[in-house]
Amino acid sequence: MKKEYWDVSNEQVIEKTGKDINHWIKVLTDFEAQNKKSNEVVAHLQNEHQVPRYWARTLTTLFLKSDGRAL
Repeated sequence: MKKEYWDVSNEQVIEKTGKDINHWIKVLTDFEAQNKKSNEVVAHLQNEHQVPRYWARTLTTLFLKSDGRAL
């Protein structure tokens, strides 16, 4: 997977989702995303937090690549 898919700025994330990266890291940590399949995590962001599909996938990948650490 290309780095461009998850190497996004905090400003981009705020513009597209209304929340910053650290907010989404906390959401995914609380959801225990590191223990789930990526499609399940994407669906959670879409269904429970109304994140557009592209950004749900981006945030999921960002979270998994960061090992769940706040950025």
